[in-house]
Amino acid sequence: MKIKVPYNLLLLASISFLFFSCRIPNYIVKTNQQKLPETYKSQNSDTTNLVQIQWRQYFQDKNLENLIDTALKNNQELNIVLQEIEIARNEIRARKGEYLPFATLNGGIGVDKESHFSRMGIVEEEVSLKPNPFRDFNVGFNASWELDVWRKLRNAKDAAKAKYLATQEGKNFLITQLVAEIANSYYELLALDNMLSIVEQNITIQQNALAVIEQEKNSARVSQLAVNRFQAQLLNTVNLQYQLKQQIVETENRLHLLTGVYPRPILRTSTNFITISADSVVKAGVPAQLIRNRPDIRQAEYELIAAKLNIKSAKAAFYPSFRITAAVGTKGFSPELLFDPKALLFSLIGDAIAPLINRNAIKADYFIAHHKEAQVFYQYQQKVLNACLEVLNQLNAIDNYNKSLQTKSKEADILVQSIEIANELLKYARADYIEVLLTQREALNTKMELTEIKLKQLKAKVGLYQALGGGWQ
Repeated sequence: MKIKVPYNLLLLASISFLFFSCRIPNYIVKTNQQKLPETYKSQNSDTTNLVQIQWRQYFQDKNLENLIDTALKNNQELNIVLQEIEIARNEIRARKGEYLPFATLNGGIGVDKESHFSRMGIVEEEVSLKPNPFRDFNVGFNASWELDVWRKLRNAKDAAKAKYLATQEGKNFLITQLVAEIANSYYELLALDNMLSIVEQNITIQQNALAVIEQEKNSARVSQLAVNRFQAQLLNTVNLQYQLKQQIVETENRLHLLTGVYPRPILRTSTNFITISADSVVKAGVPAQLIRNRPDIRQAEYELIAAKLNIKSAKAAFYPSFRITAAVGTKGFSPELLFDPKALLFSLIGDAIAPLINRNAIKADYFIAHHKEAQVFYQYQQKVLNACLEVLNQLNAIDNYNKSLQTKSKEADILVQSIEIANELLKYARADYIEVLLTQREALNTKMELTEIKLKQLKAKVGLYQALGGGWQ
């Protein structure tokens, strides 16, 4: 009896099967876009930006330049990131290979002996179809290729490429941080040297004042209490000297860690710390330039591109996948038979596979991709907002510390003059020793505060350069 195959029904069923499997759920994650302001607060719309200055020209300190150069070669954290870049580069190569044909060459040999009392054993012995035990030799070539009709594999490759570019920007962002951290630590070291010099000068001044007050005590013009007060102040200042020396050691070692070298002398010139140039006219450009200049923002952009491509790859999983497999080779029970044309065998198969029942895993991956894209989008917006606020903070810091430095400099000059006046008045008994003590203490504190303000001014200069995206070029 001949069975008639209903080909029309089979074709209709296949089309229905593919149509049903390709249905994609409607899923959208809403996100809100925030617009950058056109200018920074209290700034004009001039697009001139100091980030265009290379860091060597921006800092203009040969010793600092050498430290940064050493760090860019030896910093361990930077070297770790460079390895991450190579990992991401190879990820692209792996994804690219997935949509190219796979081909393998294989060969083998085996031995197979049937039982004499089995059906096949009796047949083989009587008919002598093949030797027993049977030896099997084969050499072949296999190939398979998934047709990337829906760009699922190519989108995955493009996503890997975007992640690779994101790691490159991550490296650039690390360089901006590294340059800024070295500059800050270097300026902090200069400030500590300056403070130590101030303390040593005040020790000399206080020793001279102590000698004067001891003479006054010998002349019975002051009591032992005055001598004790001057001695206590001198010891307190000497103690401050040791604290500063310890801070200098710790700051030097921080620089050693950043530059990736073992302890050695750090060359620097600290004598002109207060007069180190800090630009009074700041050219910050406009907020829109942050998107182009800040490596962390560009890193977030590439991560957002990768997230969007991952959605497309997840979407393609709902569509049927098409694969072609082929094999050709020879097979025989003796090696010399492998070259006989009759030993040739081959196969060619094309198939289509589409999800039909229990697509929860595919849906979950698709939904997850949407939420990850939204997550990366908000991270991108957060970085843009953070960058804008960082620039505003540093702009205000530069302005305020410039004014504070001018005010504190005048105060320090007045108190330095007051020390000379107080000492002279003390010699002629026209001033109380308490006035001398207070004047010396106020002068020391003011000079230390002046150094701290100068350090903050220089750190604001570094901070603005970093906030605008400078240092990685």
